[in-house]
Amino acid sequence: MSSLAAKKILIKDGGFATQLSLHFKEQIDGDPLWSARANAVNPKAVIQSHFDFLKNGADLILTNTYQASVEGYMEYLELDEDQSIELIKSTVELAKTARDEYMDSYKSINPEDRFDNSHPLIVASIGPYGAHLHDGSEYTGSYADYVKSDEIIKWHRTRIEACIEAGVDALAVETIPCQMEAEAVVDLLCDEFPDTKFWVSFQCKDGSSVAHGEQFKDAVFAVWDKVNKHNCQNNLLAIGVNCINPQFVSPLFRSVVESTRADAKSIPFVVYPNSGEVYDVDDGWTGLEHCTPLEYYIPEWISLGVKIVGGCCRTYARDVCLIRKAVNNLNL
Repeated sequence: MSSLAAKKILIKDGGFATQLSLHFKEQIDGDPLWSARANAVNPKAVIQSHFDFLKNGADLILTNTYQASVEGYMEYLELDEDQSIELIKSTVELAKTARDEYMDSYKSINPEDRFDNSHPLIVASIGPYGAHLHDGSEYTGSYADYVKSDEIIKWHRTRIEACIEAGVDALAVETIPCQMEAEAVVDLLCDEFPDTKFWVSFQCKDGSSVAHGEQFKDAVFAVWDKVNKHNCQNNLLAIGVNCINPQFVSPLFRSVVESTRADAKSIPFVVYPNSGEVYDVDDGWTGLEHCTPLEYYIPEWISLGVKIVGGCCRTYARDVCLIRKAVNNLNL
């Protein structure tokens, strides 16, 4: 994991599709492939978006694979299975290209203007099973009521294998709406990919529950216990939340650290919420004027045990810069 492993707090990038919208002029929201279409039709925009985040202080960038799947590419790009897998692998290469370009330019940046992120990590975005269904179930986890864990494992395995073969540094198992899926993916990773580091972050509907309805603290402890059962503690980077309203973050983390379990405060957290805006199919994103900038939450989140922090939907590279500066100002 390079020298970054010694850092107390790692800065993740922001909302990839959000930053991509500055370089990729086609419609992203509402597209069944979402930002993943750009991997095939505008790879330069993908590289530039990654570069933007690195230039603004990200220690790690997520590959544009959240919505990438063999099924999606076969249906909406008319690729065959092998071509779809190769597109996923090439998407990892786009992130590597951005990193190489950034590292090449790093020394030319004025020392007073550059951040201490000269060896950034590439982390594969592993979105939930529901994302490829394109029916909104990634935000409810309703498929957990009828899809068996074996099917979910099989679906995840293909993309995970492709990303690992392409040479990522770690996996972000993210926006997971149900406890069952999180446990299934942890079983898969610990059993079949014992040398791969990862984090797990849940999608939550309020300050106490994951999207499917399980208590967040129960879902966190279920993942934590799975990792310990498999004896793969060294592979787990963090457990946490993403793609949620930032106002929910502290209550969710407190529900864990204030529990009666003796090991509760040993769990490292990851958090990358949305800006606080709300998405509506008809009106798009609204409510920016009522949002509290994410950097204002940083001291409290770190006090609760956050080790990785960044942004999700509606957060740009400029927001990552402000998060980076807020962390640096804490002099950890």
